[in-house]
Amino acid sequence: MPIEFQDDREAGRLLAVEDGAVVGHIAYFVLADAPHALVAVHTIVEQGHEGRGIAGGLVRTFYGIAAAEGAPVVPLCPYAAGWAAKHPDEAPEPAAEVVVAAKAQLAADPGLG
Repeated sequence: MPIEFQDDREAGRLLAVEDGAVVGHIAYFVLADAPHALVAVHTIVEQGHEGRGIAGGLVRTFYGIAAAEGAPVVPLCPYAAGWAAKHPDEAPEPAAEVVVAAKAQLAADPGLG
């Protein structure tokens, strides 16, 4: 069965679901101020599901959601940042001031991640 990606915006999670079970997720938040960037904090793949491209699929989907909303992505998660560096055509670099705002919002509310 293929992996399905489900955006649970209220919980701040983009889920990777396979056969009804969550096999990975991106923890994220939406930047409070315009341009309301989507800020990736952690990318997690459940044990036993690594090496199947789930993390890359999550990040690609995350960037797709942001693009559809016209919002930039701030990849604070090391995995998402690495993926973005390898896929610049799919992962435009956010403006420096948006990155600063995202880091400030996360520092003010560490529970966001």
